[in-house]
Amino acid sequence: MVLDSVSEPGSCNEVILRGRVAAEAQERVLPSGDCIVTARVIVDRDAQSLKHSSQRVDTIDCVAWTTRSQRSMRGWGQGDQVEVRGSMRRRFFRTPGGPASRVEVEVKTTKKVRSAA
Repeated sequence: MVLDSVSEPGSCNEVILRGRVAAEAQERVLPSGDCIVTARVIVDRDAQSLKHSSQRVDTIDCVAWTTRSQRSMRGWGQGDQVEVRGSMRRRFFRTPGGPASRVEVEVKTTKKVRSAA
């Protein structure tokens, strides 16, 4: 279901990214025992954004918790063009330096648009 922000009350946390993969996806086992697959997607900023900032790209961390999305992300290679759909999440964890957090896209579905040349 897609919410129309004008006519539908409530909240919406839906992210769609289209960009290129920064490096091969990495698999990690968290201290909780959960397995995740992570990757960074580089998204070019549009011309309107470039009028107000010299930053040309955004690099966005993506994390897959489900088997299906993990399998898809494992097939990514550096430079592949991909589409990611999911939700923005803030994850809290402990480091040797103390508590920390990270904002990332929790991947729901992915699609490889084009493989790197």
